Order: sequence, then C-alpha cells, then structure tokens
Amino acid sequence: MTSPFAAALAIFMTLSAPVMAAEMVMFEQPGCVWCARFNEDIAPAWPNTEQGRRAPLRRVNIHEPLPADLAEIPIERFTPTFVLVDDGREIARLRGYPGDQFFWALVDDMLSKLEP
Repeated sequence: MTSPFAAALAIFMTLSAPVMAAEMVMFEQPGCVWCARFNEDIAPAWPNTEQGRRAPLRRVNIHEPLPADLAEIPIERFTPTFVLVDDGREIARLRGYPGDQFFWALVDDMLSKLEP
C-alpha cells in the first residue's frame, strides 16, 4: 500500500516533469564531411543551449531502417539534413550544414515555428 505522501510526490513529479515533444532530427551518413564539421562545431554545445533544450538532437543514419515514429518524415540522400519534428510532424527542415556562424540563426528561425 502506498502512503499518501508517496502518492502526492509521484503526482507532483509527473506534473512537474518537462514535456519534450520537439526534437531536432539529424539525418546523417558515414563519411559525410559536413556531418563531421557539425560534430566538431556544434554537437558538443547543443545539449547546453536553449535550442538544444527545446529540441534535443536525435541522429538517424540514412542507411539504417527508419525508426517507426519517423515514418511520415521524408528522408533525403543529402546529409546532413536537420528536421525539426514535433509530435511526429515535420515543422521545418534545413538541408546541409552552413557553418557555425549561420547555423544558429537558421535553427532559431526553425524553432520560432514551434507552437509556444
């Protein structure tokens, strides 16, 4: 039997947990030079940024089977391709990695399309 305190704590933890429906899906492939540049320039910082907190990075190799929850998202052979996905829907797409100076502004534009 669960104590009333434990039950209240469980409810509080559930209600206070952040809901993270959005994610930034990075379609990549082995040997991709621009994927490697992104990995050097951006990837280490991504989880520590506001952008990374709003849309955690998820990597998908285009040569592997597509995860079932991304079945409705068209993939391309051009890598990297970044797709902002929210609740299984594509919100915005960025083809290629334009370098660190332009990337953040383009991502901010993508994130601005998310519902608040």
